[in-house]
Parts: sequence; C-alpha cells; structure tokens
Amino acid sequence: MSSLIDFFNNQGTENKGLSHKNNLIKRSIIAYMAINGESTLAELTKELRISVPTITKLVQELVDEGIVNDLGKVETPGGRRPNVFGLTNSTIYFAGINVGRDRMTYVITDLQNNIIQEVVDDTFELSDRTQCLEKICSNIENFINNCGIDKSKILGVGVCIVGRVNTAQGRSYKYFTNIEESLKEIIEKRIGLRVLVENDTRSRCYAEYTCGRSKEESDVIYLHLGLGVAIGIVIDGKLYYGKNGFAGEFGHIPFFDNEKICFCGKKGCLETEVSGIAIEEKMCELMKNGANTILRPKYEKKEPIHINDIIAAARNDDNLSIELIEEAGEKVGKAVAFLINIFNPETVIVGGNLAAAGDYIMLPLKSATNKYSLNLVYKDTKFRLSKMSDNAPAWGVAMLIRNQIIGL
Repeated sequence: MSSLIDFFNNQGTENKGLSHKNNLIKRSIIAYMAINGESTLAELTKELRISVPTITKLVQELVDEGIVNDLGKVETPGGRRPNVFGLTNSTIYFAGINVGRDRMTYVITDLQNNIIQEVVDDTFELSDRTQCLEKICSNIENFINNCGIDKSKILGVGVCIVGRVNTAQGRSYKYFTNIEESLKEIIEKRIGLRVLVENDTRSRCYAEYTCGRSKEESDVIYLHLGLGVAIGIVIDGKLYYGKNGFAGEFGHIPFFDNEKICFCGKKGCLETEVSGIAIEEKMCELMKNGANTILRPKYEKKEPIHINDIIAAARNDDNLSIELIEEAGEKVGKAVAFLINIFNPETVIVGGNLAAAGDYIMLPLKSATNKYSLNLVYKDTKFRLSKMSDNAPAWGVAMLIRNQIIGL
C-alpha cells in the first residue's frame, strides 16, 4: 500500500482485480471497527460475511500497516481464547474547520472521533469578499502544516460554513458565489487534501447526534437558535439533505403576518420574530421607548446589545429580558409542533446561543409544542438542551469527512 491517502481515496474503477477487492474488504474492516470497536476475527467473519482465511490475512496486513492493533487474547467462558483487534488511532487523522461569522475553529480527530487538537481564532471575520476567501485558505493551510501531525496521516479535511451549502457540489450559495470554482475545489487545490464542504448547522447536528445520543435514537431534529434559526435532521441514523442539500431552512417558514423583511428577502419568516437578531432588535426598540432593564446603561453608552447580553440579563432576573426570551420560546414552540407532527422524531435537541437561557427558553417552547402538536406525537418526543461546546461544528464535519473516506 503506497500511502494511506492513496488507499482510502483510490476509487479503483479501473481495477477490478483481487487487489482492489481486498482493499474494499480492508475498508469494510476499518469501518466496522470504527462503529463497533474492538473485534475478534470470528466477529468480523460473521458480520462481513467473508471467509476466515481471507479475514485473517487482511487483518494481519492491516496490523503490519499500523492501522489495526493486535490487542492479545480476550477472556471467554471456555475453549480457546481468540485474539481481539482494534484500530490504531495514531495512524489516521482528519481535520475539521468551522468558518463562523466571527471566528474559525480547527480540530484534529482520530479514527475514533477523539479530538486530538483544537485551535480557535477569534480574530477572523467572515465576509463575502475575495480577500476573505484567501484568508480562509491560508488559515487552513497554516493549521494543517503546523498542527504537529504528519500531513501524510491526515486523510481529509471537513470545512463547514454558515448559510446554504450544496455538499455534493462542495459549493456555498451564500458566500463566494461570484467565483466559478466551488469552495471545495479551491481549498483542495490549496492544501492538497480531500475536502468536504458542509453547512454548519448540519455539522453541529451530526456531532450532537453522534456524541450526545442514547443508543436507541435514530430520528433526531436539532434546532439551532442563534442569530438565525435552522434545523438539522437525522432520519434512520443518517443526515437528511433534500435534493440539493438545502433541507433544514426552518427559519424561513413564512410563519407571521408582520411585514418584516427577512434576510432571505421574504416577509414574515420565523427568523423575524424568534432569532437572536430579532430579540436584539426588539430589546433596543423597547429601550428606545423607555422600557426599564439592567441593559439600559449599555444602551445609553451606544454599545451594541448582543443576544448573549440579553440571556445574561435574564439569568440575572431582568424581567424584560426574561419576557423577550419566553415570548420567543412560545413562538418557536408553536413552529416546532409543526415539525414534530411531520417528522415524529425521538428527540428534539435545542442548541445555539438561546440554549444558554435554559428553562427561560425551554419551558415556554415545550409548553407551546405540547399545546399545538398532536398528543400522540408529543408524548413520545424527548426534548433536551445541547450538550456540545462551541467546537461542535468543526468536530461534526471532521466526523463526516471521516465517514465519507472510510465508507460509512
């Protein structure tokens, strides 16, 4: 095997011989261990339906190549003790990068999705300019070259970005749309590694689903309440994309007759009432009209009022902030009732800035969902706040490029 990158990235369409067939089986072995952990030869033979001699030969090759470890004998109730094998996490790595509005987050993960390294750049600011695209490329290139991992061991790089993304094309439909090449093609040429471009909410959704779920969950909706509103959808354990990868634009349902123009250009979208930006605007308008709040000194100094400030004020018993968050929770809960009536998910996970408001957002959200949804659907749906940190999008997209490369 010339290199790990060649091994995983070679599609082998021109070679249908024994070597190609064996490489496909090896990839199946790696994928099985990535999901199920340590395995015996007997387990691999049964699950992959491959003969014992072939499995024995190929597993030994993977051991010789440093991808799989022979962990020795495993205890059994009786008879011969079989050897157990597991992945060698120090052989293969993946990178995940989140291109956020006001920061870039970078992670390196191993085959078991463990984060090996994490870096956050708070000096970055996203804009739809050629200079910003050059900054993104140079930042990723510098991270890959200076992360301390041999580049030959990094099999792929996942990059997630806010806004609409067609993952199959590797193209953003919000940023850098005036450039003929896709974002995927541009970054791949720059860093010389395989790249997956994904939407940030879907990436976070996958991290939530993979790392925070209980074993029986396979249908999940992740509701992101940040500066905007979006959802990620997992159906039967797989992310749902829709035809062109644009599924999840929940915030742009025309839910209100309020004549407010949304960022998408339409009127009355859900985002115009319940997003972080909408709450910020309402707070400033109320203070302009004389409303009392502990945020007034900040407003009078003409300092910007961020949604995080409003959440902090609510947690400090500021009545106006509490009212605004509860109002948003009630309105989005009514919309969530529509969602769960359609999808009947096992779990709804609430994340984003507003998740930090805790019960101030969750109690009215769940109450309104209960009120407006079918009881048979609501009673079987669990709700919980996000368990993930700010690195979730980068972590999630690293998992997704891993899955793509090893064939999950």
